[in-house]
Amino acid sequence: MSVAPTTGTAPAVAPSRIWTGEQRFLAACRRETADTTPVWFMRQAGRASPGYQQLRERHSVMEIATTPELCAQASLLPVEAFGVDAAVMFADIMMPLVPMGVALELTAEGPIIEAPVRSAADVARLRRIDAAVELRHVSEAIGLVRGELAGRAAVIGLAGGPFTLAAYLIEGRPSRDQARAKALMYGDPATWHTLLELLGEVTAGYLQAQIDAGAGAVQLFDSWAGSLSATDYAEYVAPHAQRILRSVTGAATIHFGTGTEGLLEVMAEAGGEVIGVDSRQSLAAAWARVPGRGIQGNLDGARLLAGWSATEAGTRAVLTEAGGRPGHIFNLGHGIAPDTDPATARRLVELVHAEGKPAGAA
Repeated sequence: MSVAPTTGTAPAVAPSRIWTGEQRFLAACRRETADTTPVWFMRQAGRASPGYQQLRERHSVMEIATTPELCAQASLLPVEAFGVDAAVMFADIMMPLVPMGVALELTAEGPIIEAPVRSAADVARLRRIDAAVELRHVSEAIGLVRGELAGRAAVIGLAGGPFTLAAYLIEGRPSRDQARAKALMYGDPATWHTLLELLGEVTAGYLQAQIDAGAGAVQLFDSWAGSLSATDYAEYVAPHAQRILRSVTGAATIHFGTGTEGLLEVMAEAGGEVIGVDSRQSLAAAWARVPGRGIQGNLDGARLLAGWSATEAGTRAVLTEAGGRPGHIFNLGHGIAPDTDPATARRLVELVHAEGKPAGAA
């Protein structure tokens, strides 16, 4: 029997896969195992991003949001500064309302509506729009961001949820309890549903335009939905959220609200492959209530203001609750605070990438 001569060279070993942020993020949206847990921060475009204040010294928020080159610049800043796995577009949730005929001002306290919508006649004056045409600056900015990132990080589009947009329109400004909005909802349900049907139609078109422009995921921010009971949400909001989330195609969908511990099941039924949870609830308990969905969250952003020790402890606690299960996207419970130290944010991302490995991984 002949023996093949040896060369002294070890057999070649296939190199391990190197994941990009985009691949990692989109795998989590599909509840597939990736190399580690992806991370991004809500409201990261602007706020704490190094370089954003320099932009604001020269341009208004609306100017940045409606100028594709400036919007792309603001959206890219946190990817470079923090090393996150996704760029979320710099776009206020109120933007679709402007071409609908709503005069508003974006202030430090939040949007102010010049003429609140409080009757059937007010709703009838709102315009139906083709978001792909009238909000094309957002699509153009997405194209710029996607081209610049070239797959290094995912691109997330966004829109306001139906209850939140309706509440802003009715209240006319930020509100603690959305009492005026709920009064219209209870007292004139026909007008309420007419308004939400219109907002839902516009929102669905807006999200689809962002997907068509290259967004790999879209998030529906129904930030104020937590002021409703599960019964009221199911009756007055869920059908409209469902139509939005089930009508868009070609990208992952994330459904998020604050104070929604009592709404998780009904929000999940309305739609969203990933359900975002705020920091007031247990991530593990929330995930158990929405099986078959990814989960996003949920560090309290105040920990980043408290320094690294508090940030590290909170981050490890969130990762422990997630347990390395595929489908977890690390995020804060809501938006990142404007005065967050960028170095702390970047260090958090590095910790998640280092320790958010799949269960059993080295």
